[in-house]
Amino acid sequence: MTGHWGTYEEADVVRVWLIRHGQSESNAGLPSTDWRGIPLTELGRGQAQHVAGVFADPPQLVVTSPYVRARQTAQPTIDRYPGAAVEEWPVQEFSYLRPLGRATTSREREPEVRTYWERADPRLTEPGAESFAGLLSRVTSFLGRLGERDTGPVVVFTHGIFMRAVAWFVLTGVADPGPEDMRRFRTFTSLYPVPNCGVMELRYYPGESAPALMGGSTLHLPARLAPEDPDERRSVSLT
Repeated sequence: MTGHWGTYEEADVVRVWLIRHGQSESNAGLPSTDWRGIPLTELGRGQAQHVAGVFADPPQLVVTSPYVRARQTAQPTIDRYPGAAVEEWPVQEFSYLRPLGRATTSREREPEVRTYWERADPRLTEPGAESFAGLLSRVTSFLGRLGERDTGPVVVFTHGIFMRAVAWFVLTGVADPGPEDMRRFRTFTSLYPVPNCGVMELRYYPGESAPALMGGSTLHLPARLAPEDPDERRSVSLT
């Protein structure tokens, strides 16, 4: 992975870039009441501006999650490539905890997070939240929708756990998860970091029903915009 995402020489290959949103206020440790409306920080806005300049080929389609932080990350790319189609798809974050109705930080909700994953019930649905089975259903629908396209590049501004769910599904093919699958996914997420504005590439080859997973990186981000943890800057290859 270089500093720019360039032309792929094989004909009829549709390239898809999944990009996690820039640093949000929640990522920075600030409290939030509604995960849908969390905005970017100043650093996150800088990351979004930088990402818009690393495409060697103009995107044909820009997809964004309906959540504010993903839309804000997508906007500089949308502005830079006015000829690209823009669509909103359900590629939002996996929100498996019930809304509290008051401002909390991610650290304050850690006990609930641990309890949820230890329970390992893929069909558990809290009020106002989504089940793990529901997340994988969104993933399979997303990949099927991409597979119907015959042109690219496609750029998808989404969220970290959704990206990891896409990678996990491509690697395992599990669409109807049981408790053990859910535990394995939890382990997978701990081993596959996706920092803010990290990218993951999919390639759809002619005649293939499933995409090839090409891994991911944050090497396109300069030091001033990169994750603070140097371990999170490494390139992650899954091929």
